[in-house]
Amino acid sequence: MDVKLFGEVFVTLLVISDPPGMVPIFLALTGAMPPRERHRAAWQAVALALGVIVVFAVGGRQIVAYLGIEVPALQAAGGILLLLVALELLTGKADDPTKQSTSNVALVPLGTPLLAGPGMIVATMLFTERAEGVPGIVAISLGIVLVLLLVWLTLRFSGLIVKLLRPSGIEVLTRIAGLLLAAIAVQLVADAVAAFVNEYVHRI
Repeated sequence: MDVKLFGEVFVTLLVISDPPGMVPIFLALTGAMPPRERHRAAWQAVALALGVIVVFAVGGRQIVAYLGIEVPALQAAGGILLLLVALELLTGKADDPTKQSTSNVALVPLGTPLLAGPGMIVATMLFTERAEGVPGIVAISLGIVLVLLLVWLTLRFSGLIVKLLRPSGIEVLTRIAGLLLAAIAVQLVADAVAAFVNEYVHRI
């Protein structure tokens, strides 16, 4: 196994996924659920993220080339989707249990684009291109699995925070999470616009 590549993959993806930073958003979306459903949402989100990352690691370049999609477009799309979720959290619409289901929350926005977002996808694609033979592939695979395992453990035991905060605390945390999520969304869109502008300038 390529130990150096493994270290780079693990640290990079861990920083991008930011497990502690995921907790407020996860609790905002699942805090009102029973513990069993919240635990199910955690592993479903991580499982979906793993599937998306593997797909783009194996054929990411071919997929975006075939569809004519550029990386900034992925960033902008992810940012817009997150902004819609953030608005629901800020306005309190996400608190209505009739408007959400466990599977929907686990798949969107938790699984993607929060966990398997543009940053994670692009980083994985770049690491895959650097992989040399089986040792490199093993290093990348192990790095991805360990990072997502840490994310799952963080989300799985976030229920302890629910017990401490109680419903009123969860409501406050939901508003804060909405604000943070909106900031992340705006940053993604801003980065995408900057990338498009830079590419246009270089072409001139």
